[in-house]
Amino acid sequence: MSRPRFTGLWRHPDFLRLWAAQTVSAAGSAVGGIALPLTAVVALDASAAQMGLLGAAAGAPALLFGLLAGVWVDRWPRRPILVAANLGRALLLGTIPVAALLGVLRMELLYAVGFGVGTLSLFFDIAVTSLLPALVGRRQLVEGNGKLQLSDSVTRVAGPGLAGLLLQVVAAPVAIAADALSFLASAVLLRRIRAAEHDHAPDRTRRSMRREIGEGLHLLLGHPLLRAMTLSSALGSLALSLQGTVLVLYATGTLGVTPALLGVVFSSRGAASLLGAALSGWVGRRLGAGPAIVWGTLVVALGTLALPAASGPLAITVSVLIAAQVLLGSGTPVYSVNQVSLRQAITPDRLLGRVNAGRRFVVFGAAPVGALLGGFLGSALGLRPTLVVGAFTMVLAFLAVLVSPLKAPHDRRGLPSDALVGG
Repeated sequence: MSRPRFTGLWRHPDFLRLWAAQTVSAAGSAVGGIALPLTAVVALDASAAQMGLLGAAAGAPALLFGLLAGVWVDRWPRRPILVAANLGRALLLGTIPVAALLGVLRMELLYAVGFGVGTLSLFFDIAVTSLLPALVGRRQLVEGNGKLQLSDSVTRVAGPGLAGLLLQVVAAPVAIAADALSFLASAVLLRRIRAAEHDHAPDRTRRSMRREIGEGLHLLLGHPLLRAMTLSSALGSLALSLQGTVLVLYATGTLGVTPALLGVVFSSRGAASLLGAALSGWVGRRLGAGPAIVWGTLVVALGTLALPAASGPLAITVSVLIAAQVLLGSGTPVYSVNQVSLRQAITPDRLLGRVNAGRRFVVFGAAPVGALLGGFLGSALGLRPTLVVGAFTMVLAFLAVLVSPLKAPHDRRGLPSDALVGG
């Protein structure tokens, strides 16, 4: 008998629907991520302060509601949360082109839409990560997360180009309609998932929110593997945000890199992320999820160390910067896919929402701290020393996983042998 052409999750209809839904909405978000700030600048002549408020409105929900969102995701079925979040995002974004056409578009509306979309995106991201184990089973987590990461990498590379072409044809407020339509299409695909939560019984017991949040944080910070990954991710978020705050200034001001060349440098990271996403599952199966996490963190740390080392003639400088971005782009998906798969495998289903939300709160909360610290150190110490501080912070993130039990023996699924403790 001939061997089937497609194997694994390629033959899993519900996962394919989830994958397609995630890809469609990510592509739309790539357009909306550019069109929304452009609407503020072009249509409303927004000031720098107003642009800052718009960015803060979109990011605030992660800190305000992150831990509470995990409780609700664990209390209710996850698939309806995904559908409702996408429908809500479509409705909110749809108000912008309507308001523009009616001549009543104002910054206050953009603030409200940014905050609302950010809140719904928070629930969506936590729910989709918590749904995957019930959808595909824990034996196929690395493959499933790898495919989702690959789509995310593709949209990050192709999305800005697609957005640019669309914005050349229509006005920015109208382009946001494409983002709204993508969420509608994603909701339709998610509605067609049938056997999504056969092993998930929502916990609707009315208990103390504080107690339920505490249960998730207790596992997140109490389990040695989860604790090591959370600490490493938080330090990594701090380091990358710290470096990212001053990198453009350093490259253009200190090194003399032109904006066009800088675009080439940053695009190389996106291309490398495709390779990293494609190889993440293979690396996890070959080494085991724990060692793959250590390896991915090491590659990212080497990338951060290369950034302050860039100097000399322009050709060499740009080559070093590209090499740094390739290391960052290829190492991040290997780390990300294997750590989220391991976290899903370790965590009992009833706690997945709270554990995912707790990690998101800690890791995402480190990013604005890194941005503020980067701005302060850049002014006080200089740009290159600030990059060095960021690089050594990333080395600490690597040491956090290197000295942890993440180098445990692994089984054929690419997960450490104790991955299912408590799960």
